[in-house]
Amino acid sequence: MAIPFESFSSRVIPLPAENIDTDQIIPARYLKTTEKSGLAEGLFADWRRGADGQLREPPFVLDRPEMAGRSILLSGDNFGCGSSREHAPWALRAWGIRAILSTGFADIFRNNALKNGLLPIVVEGERHRQLFELIEAQPDAELAVDLEAQVVHLPGDEDLPFEVDPFAKRILLAGTDEIGYLLGHLSAVEAHERAHPARIDARAAATGGAVVHPDHRPEDSQAAAR
Repeated sequence: MAIPFESFSSRVIPLPAENIDTDQIIPARYLKTTEKSGLAEGLFADWRRGADGQLREPPFVLDRPEMAGRSILLSGDNFGCGSSREHAPWALRAWGIRAILSTGFADIFRNNALKNGLLPIVVEGERHRQLFELIEAQPDAELAVDLEAQVVHLPGDEDLPFEVDPFAKRILLAGTDEIGYLLGHLSAVEAHERAHPARIDARAAATGGAVVHPDHRPEDSQAAAR
């Protein structure tokens, strides 16, 4: 169940690779499930483990002990390209990632992320480079993500503003999804439906044909067509 997206602070996982596609984020063999739980094991599985199933040496960045508990991923350009698998943001969230900073995201991945409690933040190229330099110089530096204010607070009281789709922001802050949002306005929807009766009863297909609503006159449609 989704929970409201609240401001948080975290140290950063640096992953400078570019064009990380969804098959690298979560390999296809993990797509057989429709459950979100347990997908952390598959996150970057082929980068983390060899053919024998053992963790690689040196370890992938996620498997370094000091990365445990970090929830901000700083990645290279074009993150989430490739196929449209929703398991990619599921796996990232299952591992504990709550926000990703990059210079760009694949459109489908960005939309899937926003629908699953994962905040993709686009950062301008020069500032992106400076963030990697900051984390290299101060590996334990913390960033604070404030979705309400649309800003990332950097060390030294410096702020990094970002853009986010207004509706996606509302959904994230409310801890719901499109269906939940619609259900929250059910009374208004029902009032609109009562005030605007359907011209055709779509349910009539089961009885052999569409039925014109009694309040609708054929001449209305002819007039509209002219």
